[in-house]
Amino acid sequence: MSFEQEWASVRSTSTAGVSTRLNQVAPEPGGGGGGNADLSVDQDKLGAIGGAAYALHGRLAKDGNHARTNTTDAATSLSSHGFATGSAMSTVQETWSSQLNTLLDACANISNHLDYSAASHAKEEADIQAALAASKINEYFK
Repeated sequence: MSFEQEWASVRSTSTAGVSTRLNQVAPEPGGGGGGNADLSVDQDKLGAIGGAAYALHGRLAKDGNHARTNTTDAATSLSSHGFATGSAMSTVQETWSSQLNTLLDACANISNHLDYSAASHAKEEADIQAALAASKINEYFK
């Protein structure tokens, strides 16, 4: 079978069921799919997730480095006595520190972005409410 024949066969097979899938449910009045078409943001859920990310950041910043000094001292001591383990321990400490900083940055970004999203959504909601109130007033001027 040539490429063109195989391609035509695959294409016809893949599009055969598309129209039946799309036409299974009658569209709702006013457009949109099923369920609740309104965009909603649950401020409490955003706050809870942002708070958890902030708390995790605080704990990681405190607890993530508690063995750093001892590990560095041990690595230095072992290396000064000619043990290869000292160099390996130093590499492990550097890798841990780098990964910890990456995780701390991620937690901070999550917390900051959720705070921004909640504030942005609240402002946008207020702007929409003001615009709707103004449009109601305009009806009386006609």
